[in-house]
Amino acid sequence: MKIALVTGSSRGLGKSMSIELAKTGYNIILTYKNSQEEANKVAHEIKTLGQDAITLQLDTSKSDTLDNFVDELKKQLESTWQTTKIDLLINNAGIGIHQSIFDTTMAQFDELVNIHIKSPYFLSQKLLSNINDGGKIINISTGLTRFSIEGFSAYSMMKGAVEVMSKYFALELGNRNITVNTIAPGAIETDFGGGAVRDNENMNQFIASKTALGRAGMPNDIGTAVAALASQNCNWINGQRIEISGGMNL
Repeated sequence: MKIALVTGSSRGLGKSMSIELAKTGYNIILTYKNSQEEANKVAHEIKTLGQDAITLQLDTSKSDTLDNFVDELKKQLESTWQTTKIDLLINNAGIGIHQSIFDTTMAQFDELVNIHIKSPYFLSQKLLSNINDGGKIINISTGLTRFSIEGFSAYSMMKGAVEVMSKYFALELGNRNITVNTIAPGAIETDFGGGAVRDNENMNQFIASKTALGRAGMPNDIGTAVAALASQNCNWINGQRIEISGGMNL
């Protein structure tokens, strides 16, 4: 039995990751910020694949709630699967703020820090005793740490920190055979950032023109890649940043 915790998994990339992981035999713990209904729909889809799933509320902008979340997670693990252990943690929950360096506010900056740096760091820390030896942690970055697009300075800075965090976690958890890697998606057609890549035809065509494979990414492009990275076939990949962008801005 394998169990994965995927934060921010009621929609978008987290939803795709969860479904693709279920196809490979993982049971899934889904988290949502507001929409339990959407999370329950994902859980139902996972169950139709023959795997089990539960949903838990988690607001990663409020790091002072992490202890309560971890306590509830342990209770649910014991009641659902008679264990306190998981095999995979994916720190996926996030938001995008598109704002120039002239207009970014301290409140926006602090929110990005809490969601993209503080919560993934300390959620991982608090769950270390609950991750099986030989398990995996996957963190989420962005192609925007390699190339620059105007208006994403603060967001991309956070993701740069995530990439460094992953390397240090990989180093310090190596003695438990826990691998830690970062995936960096390119532009994907989801509702992230107001759905601009998906819904704005001009933006979609621009991204396609900058991508070697000639299109914007789809959620399944990320979900299937994460499922592959989470498999036993990738146990020797550790401490790496893996970009999944179709060859954007090469």
